[in-house]
Amino acid sequence: MRPVDVPDITQDLILFDGDCILCSRGAHFVHTQDRAERFKFVAIQSTYGRILARRFGINPEAPETNLAVIDGRAFFKSDAALNVLRAMQAWRWTAVFRWAPRPLRNWVYDHVARNRYAWFGRKEQCWVGDSALRARIIEHAP
Repeated sequence: MRPVDVPDITQDLILFDGDCILCSRGAHFVHTQDRAERFKFVAIQSTYGRILARRFGINPEAPETNLAVIDGRAFFKSDAALNVLRAMQAWRWTAVFRWAPRPLRNWVYDHVARNRYAWFGRKEQCWVGDSALRARIIEHAP
């Protein structure tokens, strides 16, 4: 999926699978590394998460991609991950991975996404982290 403009979403946010341990750890990683607190987080299991998922053609019951909205553009799969990292000062060096063709990057992304529950596990309830991270989680449409 190519990035799409979303001028009506003004907050930079990350839609993640809150039941997936890998995805939750990824959200926690961004939370700890995003010193400017630029990003808000939306679990796909939340009301707003389901709305966003459906809007962008993501099945909220079986998500196969994440979503990052940055500066009014929605990114998916490897583009989402790389653009989130690029938005954080200490991780801008990861832009070097953009040299790899999108189909190759997304093939790796899809392989991990298909196996994430088997490899990393799944929680029965959405993980929300510590109180500082909970304060950055959006559950309902703003």
